[in-house]
Amino acid sequence: MSDVPHQREKTIKVGYIGRALAIFRIDEVVIYPDIIGADQSRDLEFVATILSYMETPQYLRKRLFKIVPELRYAGILPPLRTPHHPVKNRKKYLRVGEFREGIIVSKDKMGLLVDVGVEQPIRVENTNMPLGTRVTVKIISDGDDPRAVLASADDIDVYWGYKVEVSRTPFSRMVRSGKFDMAIATSRWGEHFMKVKDALLEKWMKSKRVLIAFGSPTHGLHEIVRQEGVELSDIMDFIINTVPRQATETVRTEEALYATLAILNLLTETYLL
Repeated sequence: MSDVPHQREKTIKVGYIGRALAIFRIDEVVIYPDIIGADQSRDLEFVATILSYMETPQYLRKRLFKIVPELRYAGILPPLRTPHHPVKNRKKYLRVGEFREGIIVSKDKMGLLVDVGVEQPIRVENTNMPLGTRVTVKIISDGDDPRAVLASADDIDVYWGYKVEVSRTPFSRMVRSGKFDMAIATSRWGEHFMKVKDALLEKWMKSKRVLIAFGSPTHGLHEIVRQEGVELSDIMDFIINTVPRQATETVRTEEALYATLAILNLLTETYLL
């Protein structure tokens, strides 16, 4: 956010990022500090709040988000229009087998009542969870009195949004945490993508969790990890340049995001055809 001065422009920039995450089916976004010792908590929380707000279905936002300064310009954010953001808001449109995001609004001896974005909460039986919890449910009966059961991400075969994590640890420590089977860094000083695409794809297909890392407006990934006494090549599997022969002095983070994810999406999807 450091290269734009006004909160309205900051909000627009994060909106572009949220759209990229959804377009290319990203499961999780991690926001990390790029300067050791600096207090970047305000910017970290700003980005996290905007991205979380975008990912939340519109009918749940008033319940899950308070009026906070970070959301002052939330009205200009583009909608994601992903499968978990349905536009139909009447229970007569609910169908057996459909999944919905919801929030627990009350409970009694028969179970929970969950707001799933229709006229009234629907019942989810035989569960015991705190009020205010966001849940995913599967509709098991429709009509005037629809019912549902709790569902997990493993039950859903379409893209169902991203999670947002704020990392307080240095970047190199996050990479070495063991969470990722494969780590890709993006840099103008990296290998031309076409030179490494075959090796990258081979490792990608054997990996369950792939990290794709981007620098900040003021620091590239090489600079960020050198603050930590580490060389980027020591912690990443690949360092790639997805915008070769760039004609601008810099490529902004959100621009690099679209360029890189589009290329990786095409590479991996071509393999699956």
